[in-house]
Amino acid sequence: MATVNFLYRSTREKAPLNLRLLFRHNNKDFAIGGKTKLEVSRDYWENLHTKTRKIDVEVKNQQKEVNKKLGEIESHILKTFNTTAPGKVDKDWLKTTIENYYNPPQETKIPTDLISYIDFYLDYRKNEITEANRKKVKVTKNKMLRLQKELGKPILISEINEAFKQAYVNFSNKNSYSQNTQHREFVLIKTICFHARYLGVKTHHQLDGITLQREEANHIYLTFDELEKIKKADLKKDYLDNARDWLLISCYTGQRVSDFMRFKPEMIRTENGKPLLEFRQKKTKKEMSIPVVKEVREILAKRNGNFPRPISDQRYNDYIKEVCEEAKLKDEVKGKRRISIAPKDVKPTKNDYRDIEDTFEKWELVTSHIGRRSFATNYYGKVPTTYLINITGHGSEKMFLNYIKKSNKDLALDAFNYFE
Repeated sequence: MATVNFLYRSTREKAPLNLRLLFRHNNKDFAIGGKTKLEVSRDYWENLHTKTRKIDVEVKNQQKEVNKKLGEIESHILKTFNTTAPGKVDKDWLKTTIENYYNPPQETKIPTDLISYIDFYLDYRKNEITEANRKKVKVTKNKMLRLQKELGKPILISEINEAFKQAYVNFSNKNSYSQNTQHREFVLIKTICFHARYLGVKTHHQLDGITLQREEANHIYLTFDELEKIKKADLKKDYLDNARDWLLISCYTGQRVSDFMRFKPEMIRTENGKPLLEFRQKKTKKEMSIPVVKEVREILAKRNGNFPRPISDQRYNDYIKEVCEEAKLKDEVKGKRRISIAPKDVKPTKNDYRDIEDTFEKWELVTSHIGRRSFATNYYGKVPTTYLINITGHGSEKMFLNYIKKSNKDLALDAFNYFE
């Protein structure tokens, strides 16, 4: 049980009243002081506030006004106290509680249209969403702005239904967005709508049932034979040799470019004579400990114990294409490559690039993610899957298996060895 007392503690003739919160917790008595913003005179508080007989109307009205305000303050403090663990109540708590009485936190109005809610969603999850995911959400928001302009009306969360899906698909097809891009963004839109529903925003009854299908993408990987060609390629330029070593490191460690480009010699420690690379994955925040295999040790020895020079993701993507072209990886394969769809002689904007499926020489399709796919594919069936998942840091075997890009025929040939 807590009580609140009000006191006049100032030496001035007129000042704000102090208050004292008294309560008992764990058989111990507590008295915490704070200050209100209610000003009264010393004479009033000491001689008139509690007087009931022979007072004029003006004093009586002042008593009513002061008691009303004191009652509101007391009620606010006790109500807040009753919803707080007593162990958390201290001088700072009381100061904040009094401040909240005079300046109540503004209740955030939750938007009901998709564009505004996306901004709200990013702010709501600012302490948990990664920068990479923040960028993806912003890309989707910009696309929804363009769709909204085309529709000529706001996109309401309550209207994300089958009709919206058709409008979204028509818009995406007209602008040459791939099926997988549409699928990925539509999943994100639904996730944001589910978040809105969780906070009480009305959603359409069709929301849960509307889906877009993925199409099977033909991702490529580098075989061990192709990695040997890359190792032996006669590269005249230092920046290509630097990029080649990063490419090989990625293919023998199975890590993302955001992780391997941060590798440093001091991350390596030796356990029972075996070198291990220890780091925290940027995307998943997982603490990793992976073996430094022979191929990576050879690159470190070549560089006097150092990793290659770090370079930007964009330059890395450009350089490893050159490396693979020099290594004569020119077999024609099906795949997707990002190209501009802007009219000829028109400078493309950031919205003019699409992943176009066609047949290309293999080197043209090489990107930073090929190392992770190559690692998973090359070692699958040769190294226990449990070990591989531990190295890549995938959350489940199902997620890991999405990276296996061998054909059914290749997998059958690998399996054949187990039966012979």
